[in-house]
Amino acid sequence: MTAERPAATTAGGAADPAAVTGEGSASADADVTVVVLAGGTSRRFGADKLGARLHGSTVLETVVGSLPASWPVVVVGPPRDCDRLVTWTREKPAGGGPLAGVAAGVLPVRTRMVAVVAGDMPYAGPALERLVAALRTAPPEVGGVVATDDAGFANPLLAAYLTSSVRAALPIPAANRPAKLLLEVPHLEVAVTGPAGRDVDTPADLADLETHTDPG
Repeated sequence: MTAERPAATTAGGAADPAAVTGEGSASADADVTVVVLAGGTSRRFGADKLGARLHGSTVLETVVGSLPASWPVVVVGPPRDCDRLVTWTREKPAGGGPLAGVAAGVLPVRTRMVAVVAGDMPYAGPALERLVAALRTAPPEVGGVVATDDAGFANPLLAAYLTSSVRAALPIPAANRPAKLLLEVPHLEVAVTGPAGRDVDTPADLADLETHTDPG
């Protein structure tokens, strides 16, 4: 794991690309990069929920490990132990909210598409593959494919976007702005239900996922 370095900021309040700490390397044929949002404060959980144990791993390692090996991964948040090689960066200011995290995460992205996932959604990997597959075959006017939850609500933080579309939609500055602004990107919606669409907000959520999911 690479130690975090102080990061300069752009006008948008995101980390400067030169300050990103790189461990991951993009596959030559990758057309999508994943941005994992890992900068939250875990207030409701009472501790760092992304470091909490889940089926012998951590919440963060579970979601990162579920992603296709050829997809480069950018994790936005303080560096933590992680079995997979990733690129670490930080939103500016730290704790500036998920939209600031997306703004920081897309800065180093060089692929045509970017998939966004909250780091507290440990079983979202296969859902991201579905969303990316849908975006690959979407009409040219579509800039994203967004998951909807069990209640039918769109989740802009479980989605695949054209990199150019998400960059155009980000406000300047992005800190403390609502993530739903990403829904202004012309998008399709795909239902993601069950564990793939669930996040970990409380210890009870974690216990329920551990009880009702198969680690294999």
